[in-house]
Amino acid sequence: MPPTHDTMTPRAAWLLILAASAILMITMGARLTTGLFMSPINTSTGLGIASISFALAVGQFMWGAAQPVFGAIADKYGSVKVVVAGALMLAGGLALTPLVGSQWGLLLTMGFLSAAGAGAGSFSILIGATAQRLPPERRPFAAGFINAGGSFGQFVFAPLMQAIISSAGWIAAMLTMAAATLLTIPLAFQLRDPQGEGTGGRAAKLAASPTPPTPPIKGAAPEMTLREQIRIAMRDRSYLMLHLGFFTCGFHIAFLVTHLPGEVALCNLAAGVSATALGLIGLFNIAGSLTIGYLATRYRMKSLLALMYASRAVIVGLYLLAPKTPMTFYMFAAALGFTWLATVPPTAGLVGKLFGMRYLSTLFGLTLLSHQVGGFLGAWLGGLSFVHFGDYTWMWYADIVLALGAALCNLPIREAHVAPKAAAAAA
Repeated sequence: MPPTHDTMTPRAAWLLILAASAILMITMGARLTTGLFMSPINTSTGLGIASISFALAVGQFMWGAAQPVFGAIADKYGSVKVVVAGALMLAGGLALTPLVGSQWGLLLTMGFLSAAGAGAGSFSILIGATAQRLPPERRPFAAGFINAGGSFGQFVFAPLMQAIISSAGWIAAMLTMAAATLLTIPLAFQLRDPQGEGTGGRAAKLAASPTPPTPPIKGAAPEMTLREQIRIAMRDRSYLMLHLGFFTCGFHIAFLVTHLPGEVALCNLAAGVSATALGLIGLFNIAGSLTIGYLATRYRMKSLLALMYASRAVIVGLYLLAPKTPMTFYMFAAALGFTWLATVPPTAGLVGKLFGMRYLSTLFGLTLLSHQVGGFLGAWLGGLSFVHFGDYTWMWYADIVLALGAALCNLPIREAHVAPKAAAAAA
C-alpha cells in the first residue's frame, strides 16, 4: 500500500514541505519585485506610470484568477504538471518583456503570461498538494513554512534585482529572473503523490489495491463533485467573510509592491531604500509566517486574522505621522512585513476546516482570486492617484479603512465544519 499521511516518514514530509517552500520562494520572488522595474520600463518605453500600473494591475488579477483554475486542474491531474507548465509560462513572460514596447505588449507578457505562470506555482496549488498528504496536526505549520518560503524569495530577489538593475540594466535583471524561475521544474517532482497524481489517479490506484481503501477525509463527501462543493461554499457566510478580508490583503500588498519605489522617490530618497524595504518585508514575514503557523495550532484562526488586519491599520497610520527618512521606511517595512503574507496559513486553514481537504486547492484558489481583485485595484488606483494628485495620500487612507473593515469581517467567522448534506439541504 503506498504511503499515506499516516505512514509518511518525517524525512519524506520535510522534503515535500521544503520543495513547496522553494518553489514559492522563486515564484513570489518574481512577483513581488515587479515594482522595481516600473521606473526603468517607463524610462525605456515612455509609456507612463498609469499605463504600466494598469498592466501590472492586470497581472495582479490574473495571478489570482489563474489559481482556482490551476487548482482545479491540480485536484484532478496532479500538481506536478501544473507547476511545470507554470514555470514555462512565467519564464516565457519575463523573457519576452524586454522585447515589447507598448501597453498591449506589457499586458500580454507581465499582465497575462508571467502572472498566470506564477499563479500555477503559488499558494493554492502548493498548500493544497502538501495538505492532502500531511496529517491534520502538521498542516498549519506546513502552510506557515511554505508561506515563509515566499517571503524569503522577496527578501532575496528584491535587493538582488535592484543591484542588477543598477549595474547591468533592467533587461539583464529581467532575464536573470526568467532563468531563475526554471529552477522550479526539478523541484516540482518532489510534489508527486505516490498514490497517483490527482484525485482521479488516486482513486484508480486505490480501487486496484487488494486492501480496502482508506476512509475518506471527514467533511469531503466522496460522491460530491467540484461544482457541488463550490456551490455550497459560495453560500456559506464564513467563507464569504474570508473573501472580503482577503480582498483587503490583496489591495494593500499590490499597492505597496507596485508603488513603494514611487513613494520612496517622492520622498527624495535613493532607489536602494525601496529595494531594502521590500527585502525587509520579506525577511520579517518569514518570522511572521512561522509564528502564525504555530499560533494557528493553539488559537482561533479567525482571531489571528482579525488581529493582523487591525494591526496593519495602526502601522499605516503611524507611518503617515512619521518623518519620511530611510529608517522610517525600514521600520515600516519590518512591522508590516510581520503580517505581510502571514494571512495565508490561517485563511487556508479555515477553508480546510470548513470544507475538508479534497478540493482545498480550488476553494482556497477562489479566495486568492478575491485577494487579487483587491490587488488589481491597489496597483491600478495607486497609479491613478499618483497621476491625478501627485502622491499616494488617498491610497494610504483607503488602506487604513479597508484594514479595519477586514478585521471586523473576520470576527463572525465560525471555525466548524460545514456538513455537505446539511449545507446542501439548507441551500
